[in-house]
Amino acid sequence: MMIVSAKTVGGKTDNRQPTTDNRQPTTDNRQPIVSSPSLQPILALLGDSLGGNPTQYMTEKAFRHHELDWRYLTLEVSPDDLGDAVRGMRAMGFRGGNITGPHKQAVVALLERTSRAAGLIGVVNVISRDDEGLVGENTEGKAMVEAIRRHTDPADARVVLLGAGRMARAVAVELALAGAAEITVVARKASRAAELAELVSGEPKVSASGVAWPQDFVLPPETDILIHATSLARNDPDARVPLDLDSLTAATIVADATIDPDTRLLREARQRGSTTVDGVDVLSRQAAINFKLWTGMDPDLTVMREAVEEFLEL
Repeated sequence: MMIVSAKTVGGKTDNRQPTTDNRQPTTDNRQPIVSSPSLQPILALLGDSLGGNPTQYMTEKAFRHHELDWRYLTLEVSPDDLGDAVRGMRAMGFRGGNITGPHKQAVVALLERTSRAAGLIGVVNVISRDDEGLVGENTEGKAMVEAIRRHTDPADARVVLLGAGRMARAVAVELALAGAAEITVVARKASRAAELAELVSGEPKVSASGVAWPQDFVLPPETDILIHATSLARNDPDARVPLDLDSLTAATIVADATIDPDTRLLREARQRGSTTVDGVDVLSRQAAINFKLWTGMDPDLTVMREAVEEFLEL
């Protein structure tokens, strides 16, 4: 993976406020802003401490598979230099790119506008470019919902969501926009669970409640979908998720956002006959959604998944 450090250009602060766009993100194949078709369209990942991030590897492998002469760069950018980095993307005609920690919230104010979902979530993980400038989108929740749709329609589903952080927030908003009947947010801090429940019961208008998580959580018997969206198993896929497994039935679909195909939660769910969705599938679909935003093409999802597994040695 190539890592390039961003340089300070002047430390200017961009005080413009983005607008929230209720239109769907464009997925046509607009040409990047370059003077000649012989110049490569360029995308970039902006973040801090990016060692081990698979995004460039995945994206460039998809470029080669689809015979696209595009390039993807990984750029380490400090929080103080984020404004300069985004202005640089704009000035140099970058087609867009990805945003990761710690910039996902700060970048919102530096863009021309955001999608409706990204505006509700308050977090941007992907940037695309159109005739009006740089557009912020959040595809993390979209990828989870798309992965779940392989097995069931989340519309009218009763969902238990474990976690109230950024990933959980993205998933909750997309579930609400997809028409879920009820979302129960379960978090260690009752205040955070209540805050997220209040968000999705507002504009998306879904029935939602926040529940404290002091001990093993007992799933309501009518639960259709269980989604684990905490960082608990990020560094240890065998970490135990505090859940009363006797309350889990074969009728409940279990999804784990942890980027590992065989977490302890997924193994225990499969042992009880549940259909499962793993985080590698979610990440692969997220990369595929991003790819289409930039290029207008649907990438081969198998290529994306194989790239994740190769890079992370899963």
